[in-house]
Amino acid sequence: VQLQASGGGLVQPGESLRLSCAASGNIFSMYIMGWYRQAPGKQRELVATITPSGWISYLDSVKGRFTISRDNAKNMVYLQMNSLKPEDTAVYYCNAKKNWAATDNWGQGTQVTVSS
Repeated sequence: VQLQASGGGLVQPGESLRLSCAASGNIFSMYIMGWYRQAPGKQRELVATITPSGWISYLDSVKGRFTISRDNAKNMVYLQMNSLKPEDTAVYYCNAKKNWAATDNWGQGTQVTVSS
């Protein structure tokens, strides 16, 4: 599967962004999809996951602010980010894998910068 992320940008604290990830392939609905982020000098961290059955999990620091969703008919996964904080600044990556132990597939990152 190939992934193409978009939607990043520069916003002020408290504002919102929606990231999108377009996936190729006709078995997208079977993949576990996730959003990761990597800030300068820090390790990449898992922000949100959505499984084929719709089970969802979030990084504690984004709970209540971020929402992950998927549209299997369009081969798309989204990350709605509200009430953004400067600490959310990072490059955000879309991820797909067939199961929890499978090889990761990565898209190119999209930069999110939250600054006044």
